[in-house]
Amino acid sequence: MSRSCWKLFLLLALGGPLACEVAPAPGTLSLKPPASGDTPDDAKSPETTESLQASAIFEATLREEATSAPGGLKPVERLGKLLFFDRRLSEPMGQACAVCHGPEVGWTGPSLLINLTGSVYEGAVRGRFGNRKPPSSAYATQAPILHRVTPGQADFVGGNFWDGNATGEELGNPAADQAQGPFLNPVEQNNPSEAAVVVKVCGGPYGDLFRAVWGARICGDVPRAYDNIARSIAAYEGSREVNAFSSKYDAYLAGRARLSSQEQWGLRLFEGKARCDNCHPSQRGPGGEPPLFTDYTFDNLGVPRNLLNPWYWQLQFNPDGPFWIDTGLGGFLQTRQDYAPSARANLGKVKVPTLRNVDKRPFPGFTKAYGHNGYFKSLESIVHFYNTRDVLPVCTGSASGTPGVDCWPMPEVGLNVNTQELGNLGLSPQEEQAIVAFMRTLSDGYFQ
Repeated sequence: MSRSCWKLFLLLALGGPLACEVAPAPGTLSLKPPASGDTPDDAKSPETTESLQASAIFEATLREEATSAPGGLKPVERLGKLLFFDRRLSEPMGQACAVCHGPEVGWTGPSLLINLTGSVYEGAVRGRFGNRKPPSSAYATQAPILHRVTPGQADFVGGNFWDGNATGEELGNPAADQAQGPFLNPVEQNNPSEAAVVVKVCGGPYGDLFRAVWGARICGDVPRAYDNIARSIAAYEGSREVNAFSSKYDAYLAGRARLSSQEQWGLRLFEGKARCDNCHPSQRGPGGEPPLFTDYTFDNLGVPRNLLNPWYWQLQFNPDGPFWIDTGLGGFLQTRQDYAPSARANLGKVKVPTLRNVDKRPFPGFTKAYGHNGYFKSLESIVHFYNTRDVLPVCTGSASGTPGVDCWPMPEVGLNVNTQELGNLGLSPQEEQAIVAFMRTLSDGYFQ
């Protein structure tokens, strides 16, 4: 079988024909490849809103450090914050972690225009985009090291990134393992080596703080310094500044706020008829810990492909082009000899995200994207998908109907789709709205 025929066969087996992959976006948007210089000298404009916000927070944190006013952060957390907002740590300069993980939107993608389309973010080099939507970097440090839920079985829990490949096995924390990835990824921060990152940190405006936290000789040991850069970022991501637990729902659990009648109804549905809490636990832990609204497992929800993602046209990094299939956790497991036998049972599964800050936005009209590929553009649309995925017929082409109204496109990966907990929930439109109303109580910032 020729390579092209094999790709077509794989596409049909895993998800369905291209004609079924109709993205729920305005029809005026073009699916043509974006213009791209794609050279290291072709830097993004430094004047984007996200870049300016990162710079402002970075400079403010530097001033706090200089005046010994750390704002309640431990030294390692303050160091991690500087690293997180430092635009110098890319090649060329301009790409801070915060450009893809903005605090004003719950530590995920902060660009309205990007969220409206492919929902994947541009890296330090103009025209280079990733292949998945940025997950929230908040409430991620509590994830355990990737492991099987039950020994000998194919279900996994833990790790970081949508496919779990930041396992936590190297640094003892999946968030720290994850923090190392973007620095060297050519479609993200694009640094040529670990040493290049260490030189920027040690020679930068907070180099003394780095040495104070990790030892006077740390800069002479590149592997250890690089590991501790990642550990510092994870320390900040685990701080109370990022994991605030300050939502209306937290106040409600503490007896300091009341939910509206619609929000209470949504909570009952969330924990009952809709079965949301099967993967997004909403009650305190055994020691009184606040709920994290994720169990850190993996699931294939049957999400359709999002062909507005520029990744499909970046042949330099994606030779499969529009035939590329995101195999999720299964694709990563296939690279591990110890886990490869479980790969097929996990094709298409992605990390269950936290629902904390799921609706946090800088203003009411701001669009957030949902799903690992940003296919959904509102909480209402993804709740409706959970409710009706297996009720509405399959879209069979651009003229067959409107996705989410009278059909749904086929899933990107047709194997391992969860049909036990979603797809035909039997919710009324009013019940869908109540669940959305409850999830809007999960945004931090309701109280200090």
